Amino acid sequence: MLKQGLLDELSHFHTQYNKEMVDANRQDYTRGIFQSIGFKEFHKYLLLEEDQRSLEEGQQLLQEGVTALKTVTRRYARRQIKWIRNRFLKRPGGNVPPVFQVDSTQYPDRWEEDVLQPALSIVQAYVQGQDPPVAPIPYEERVDTHQSYRCEVCGGRLIMGEHGWKAHLASRSHQRKARRQRLRQAMEQHLRDKAGQSSEASGSSGEEDFAQAFSAMLEDKKD
Repeated sequence: MLKQGLLDELSHFHTQYNKEMVDANRQDYTRGIFQSIGFKEFHKYLLLEEDQRSLEEGQQLLQEGVTALKTVTRRYARRQIKWIRNRFLKRPGGNVPPVFQVDSTQYPDRWEEDVLQPALSIVQAYVQGQDPPVAPIPYEERVDTHQSYRCEVCGGRLIMGEHGWKAHLASRSHQRKARRQRLRQAMEQHLRDKAGQSSEASGSSGEEDFAQAFSAMLEDKKD
């Protein structure tokens, strides 16, 4: 944008329109064209007189504006990608058009080869009712964030969403409680088995039963 004359365009617009609003303290960067990326980032630089912009202070403000411009552009691009994914790739259906991806990483050197020509061929195939020369981006598996899960191991704790549920199952706290539950169940089963054995085994003391059950429990844990 800078190489294509952004600063000249901003300076002209500021002189013709915005300077009057700034002098009257009525500038508003939350409405209309003033919301666009590339204007408010150079506000301090544009307030300087023409002869001041080439001085050290002017160049510093210019560099700050360039840095801010790059930051907000990247942020806006991330929001756009997120919107496209949520709107088109995570909601497959008959009313959702396919999304195609082109490689613009080598702009402007390979703009025509990597962007323009592939895009035109996709549009032409669509108009002619033919299959496009490249495959669209596959739909993403949608994760239901509203589904709830109840963990009985952790006292009936309620977990929202499949992602949160998987994270909970992998947590140390849940795994520790699940291990204790398995050991407790193994001990209870061992005691029930002992209770159904012969009268010779039933004559043993409670301490012996507990020791044997605990030993079996450890063996189960090793397995």
